[in-house]
Amino acid sequence: MVGCLAVSKAGHDKDEVYLILREEKEAVYVADGVAKTAASPKKKNKKHIQIIKNGLDDLPVGAIRRKLESGQPVMDEEIKYTLKQYKMKNPEV
Repeated sequence: MVGCLAVSKAGHDKDEVYLILREEKEAVYVADGVAKTAASPKKKNKKHIQIIKNGLDDLPVGAIRRKLESGQPVMDEEIKYTLKQYKMKNPEV
């Protein structure tokens, strides 16, 4: 799940798109690069997110995923850019 994009299904942030930074048993830590940064991600229950599987062509998600898996830090600018590109290609989100 780390490095994937996800939509919040519940909570005050419902329908927001996030990047998953890390994963625990029942929770994931997500960031949007603005309100929730890589330094202080939001903890979300796995039941309250929906992984995005379609519409990711030509997005730098793979590069971010490789950075996270190798333990390298991800910059907020990278997260913002990726989410902005996804939202431009999928305006219904």
